Amino acid sequence: MKAIGIREFRDKATHYLASQEVVAIKRHNKVVGFYIPVHASEETEVKQALEKLEQAIDLSLIESGLDEESLSLALDLSTSGH
Repeated sequence: MKAIGIREFRDKATHYLASQEVVAIKRHNKVVGFYIPVHASEETEVKQALEKLEQAIDLSLIESGLDEESLSLALDLSTSGH
């Protein structure tokens, strides 16, 4: 996986969108997101996976009693000291 800055992703978006490479996008040397290419044949599978993820997050919020921001902070690995 390649890690690039937000400006590079913006400036070369056409290149990355045509590529099959997964890209980590950084802002101020911290990963802020990922670009994960999806083949048309995988679109339904991806939608189903995202729906399951959303359900898991909703259940985690209910069971933990946390709000979205607190859960996000609890899952933030960028400050783990690695």
